[in-house]
Amino acid sequence: MPREKFQTLTQQMFYILLCLCEERRGMDILELVRTMTGGRVAIGSGTLYDLLEQFTTEGMIRETKAEGRRRSYMITEKGQGMLKQEYQRLREQTADYERLLGKEAEG
Repeated sequence: MPREKFQTLTQQMFYILLCLCEERRGMDILELVRTMTGGRVAIGSGTLYDLLEQFTTEGMIRETKAEGRRRSYMITEKGQGMLKQEYQRLREQTADYERLLGKEAEG
């Protein structure tokens, strides 16, 4: 059975939505993700713009400005809900890890 679209988020999806809690342009998102994660998470521009289009279609973000080819975006209430749901899922995974490994998890 195929997985429902956006049931969970990839790292790239998570960070794009996180960045869009404030209005930003695509290139600003790329730079902020790189800076925020210390380079651990990289998003290619093709992936970014594909995801921005998908998120817009799904109502998770909205376009706020268009100046020529430069477009700005911001997260919607639906996108905030998805981001919060993913954050909770990750916290639950972390809690499971800590419960199973106990003190070993601290090392």
